[in-house]
Amino acid sequence: MTVDRARPTGERRGWAPLLAVCAGYFMVILDVTVINVAVPVIGRELSASLTGVQWVTDGYTLVLAGFLLTGGALGDRLGNRRVFCVGVAVFTVSSAACALAPDAPFLIAGRLVEGLGAALIVPGSLALLQQAYPEPAARSRAFGLWGSMAGIAASAGPLLGGALVSTVGWRWVFLINLPVGAACLALTLRHVAPSPRRADRALDWPAQCAVVAAVALLTTSLNEAGRRGWTDPAVLAGLGLAVLAVALFLVREKLARSPALPLPLLRTPAMSGGALIGLLFNFAFYGMVFTASLEFQQERGYSAFETGLALFPAVAMTMFASVLSGRLARRTGDRPLVISGMLLAALGLAGWAAAGPDPGYALLVVPMMAAGFGTSFALTGSTTTVMGAVPAEYAGTASALFNTTRQIGSATGVALGGSLLLSATTPSTGLRLSMAIGAAAYLTAAALAWRCVPRR
Repeated sequence: MTVDRARPTGERRGWAPLLAVCAGYFMVILDVTVINVAVPVIGRELSASLTGVQWVTDGYTLVLAGFLLTGGALGDRLGNRRVFCVGVAVFTVSSAACALAPDAPFLIAGRLVEGLGAALIVPGSLALLQQAYPEPAARSRAFGLWGSMAGIAASAGPLLGGALVSTVGWRWVFLINLPVGAACLALTLRHVAPSPRRADRALDWPAQCAVVAAVALLTTSLNEAGRRGWTDPAVLAGLGLAVLAVALFLVREKLARSPALPLPLLRTPAMSGGALIGLLFNFAFYGMVFTASLEFQQERGYSAFETGLALFPAVAMTMFASVLSGRLARRTGDRPLVISGMLLAALGLAGWAAAGPDPGYALLVVPMMAAGFGTSFALTGSTTTVMGAVPAEYAGTASALFNTTRQIGSATGVALGGSLLLSATTPSTGLRLSMAIGAAAYLTAAALAWRCVPRR
């Protein structure tokens, strides 16, 4: 059998496209968490105010979440590989600018541009994997490893950030992106085939602006809710405006000739249900990571580096679970994997909630491992469900929607967890309540998977 060397099959391509795409995605997720342990040092060295320090962290997340759908639409129109490579280049150059920042405003501007580059990388990552690995078995394995990058990068961030800040300085938190970005760009251009361009797909700018406004307002309101409280007028106004922006988006999509996200796609149970499952398990998992981090540092006196080590059991399971689910999917289908993963994760957080007001760390290892394993075990199947529910010309848009809902889930979980810790009678009570709510979210995701994830 003759294989075209210019466009090899998924089997002949091997690991190179997967490595290229996952390197870009790893940078994006790592920059969400690696900055956390560096922020106090950055604030001191750059004489930044508390507001400035907050924007160093939140500005990146806001731009990333707000422009994901725009990045997906651009990928579908201009070619996913082209937009992915532009995103990697923008991200890498802005990382260098952040590392050289002379003051806080310059660093904040660099972080905003980093978020824009990330928003161009993430939607194309899934679309490129679907293009590079058309065989169902190979695609499942690729999606599994892609999903493991999120958990590994998110939880490795505090460890890596703490090591860099304590040895070579905070600027290396950004400088490490330079060799990774260069390698990612070289591998993508060499080993990932060009994506088709669909010039007939007009960009619906009013709808894109409505999405940016909705996600930015929602994310900002949820972040502020953790500090101001859920009944603060500014928080309520932000949530109300976010709902209004969503309503305007839906009206626009109903009337537009070339909608950014055709509403019939959202009426597909696999598409809407898979996206909602992603929101729920990100809500539970990142809420757990956030509240556990505060518990370990503020109540148990762990350093940032020790906290990263304490959370490592949850991280260690993500790679194993994603690879395993990718291999099992071709035998069992996605539905059993998503359901069993969500049930296992729910059992883990319920166990933490029931462990008592001051459990020893040894009692928390198994619940954390269950949450990490269950989340990654379900991620592959839910990703395949969403990406398989749309025609190829909307692959970038589907990827963007899935990752947007996951970002919203993460922001909601962190905001709710922080609010519960602040408002409860004791931090332990707030932590246990947060874990119980996370377990309920996992159970809801399992029920949705039963209804929405297709049978084998």
